[in-house]
Amino acid sequence: MTNQPHLVYFADPMCSWCWGFSPVVSAIRAEFGDQLPVRLVLGGLRPGTITPMDEAAKASTRSHWEHVHAASGQRFDHKFFDRLNFIYDTEPACRAVVLARRHSMNMALDMLAAIHQAFYAENQDVTTPDVLAYIFASLGGDEAMFRAEFSDAALLQETQQDFYISQQTGVTGFPTLIAGSHADAPFDLVTQGFQTAAHILPALKDWLRRQEKREGHE
Repeated sequence: MTNQPHLVYFADPMCSWCWGFSPVVSAIRAEFGDQLPVRLVLGGLRPGTITPMDEAAKASTRSHWEHVHAASGQRFDHKFFDRLNFIYDTEPACRAVVLARRHSMNMALDMLAAIHQAFYAENQDVTTPDVLAYIFASLGGDEAMFRAEFSDAALLQETQQDFYISQQTGVTGFPTLIAGSHADAPFDLVTQGFQTAAHILPALKDWLRRQEKREGHE
């Protein structure tokens, strides 16, 4: 993938702005396909959280959701805020996507989108292995394999490595999308934060045209 134009997408399954950006990622995949493959890196929004959400945290989260809905039109199930003692730990959902990525990058992107849908639009508890295993199976994955590998130490380390890559790259918020032409070329920032498909798709087409011209002159 690194020897051709490609995108790197930094995201978290429990990031509301990433849920807002989810249709944009789908549009990118549909528009460009293998011409511009997407590599997913899990950002780790709130990994390892151990404190239940209090009313102040719920109010802050609700405000974020309202802003995302206004910007993107994405649906939210506000019954989430009736939950008692919910611990907003994003590590298990990230780990589930990393496990899906072992199957394929497309599976990882599908898993990310499905967790977004389950958490934000359907009020499912995506911090639990049972829910994550069910989502994985609904995408055609082997549920028994998922359950067997989900707590594997190597998978935990692989997920932490994603968080480290995100931090070392200097990503400070999600979604972040960057574009690269080949292994030795610097990356170009596509967006740091939410943008609509109407903004992103033309920008990517322009970027690809520039890469083609550059290749033609080399």
